[in-house]
Amino acid sequence: MKFDFKEIQLQYQGFSESHFLWKGILENSIQNIELKHRNLKLTKNLANHNLRLGKLVEQFVFNEFLADTTIQILLENIQIQKDKITIGELDGILTLNNIPIHLEIIYKFYLYDNTEGETEMEHWIGPNRRDSFFQKFRKLVDKQLPLLYKKTTKDTLKDHHLDVNTIIQRVYFKAQLFPHLNDINKIFPLINNDCVEGFYIFKKELTLFKDCKFFIPTKHNWLTKPHTNIKWLKMEDFLLDLDVFLKEKNAPLCWLKKRNGMLLKFFVVWW
Repeated sequence: MKFDFKEIQLQYQGFSESHFLWKGILENSIQNIELKHRNLKLTKNLANHNLRLGKLVEQFVFNEFLADTTIQILLENIQIQKDKITIGELDGILTLNNIPIHLEIIYKFYLYDNTEGETEMEHWIGPNRRDSFFQKFRKLVDKQLPLLYKKTTKDTLKDHHLDVNTIIQRVYFKAQLFPHLNDINKIFPLINNDCVEGFYIFKKELTLFKDCKFFIPTKHNWLTKPHTNIKWLKMEDFLLDLDVFLKEKNAPLCWLKKRNGMLLKFFVVWW
């Protein structure tokens, strides 16, 4: 799906205003990169792109770095191959204050379900229950970050005059979080609570919002802050569109406009 510059700028603004999923070092092993500058202007030409959401976010991150004079981007999306077969990819190699860094970029939407798993990290799950914060943490620790030290990676980076032994590792892990409506004021000890962007409900709970209007953005626009320059739906029309998603076991992110003009983000889940 292609978007014009104005729509991409709104996506980028929403991305820029979101937060890192945790503060400091997570589980004594993974640390988010520390940035001093925020670039709210999209300078990269991404109009009419055909990038999937994850790749678009990577370009947003690299755009953000352009405003920071302490950062120099050396390599983007480095394919690591063995016998002509790709065994992995490094999202980026950059320097921060002249220190070389291998950076993995992640942007997630998680819902909180305390019936899933036993720990808070396991309770944060994808909208369709196909992934979780815990699964992503394990993938980072067990696969993505160790890739840097594989012989094939060392050889690849040596071609770019980079020594793996001098490179430190950081992540850029942002997220939007959605506890159930009943837990909207709950404080979560593991994560950065500034990441809470809205709530989720079950279809039967939509009766709580019968006097509201609704909108279902495309997935790329999940990044975007709700705004009024759209065609809002009344409940009956919204339910027709919603059922298409739920029947296919897809939980859509939706926008809600209350009678007082307040705009909110929420998921309606099928499970």
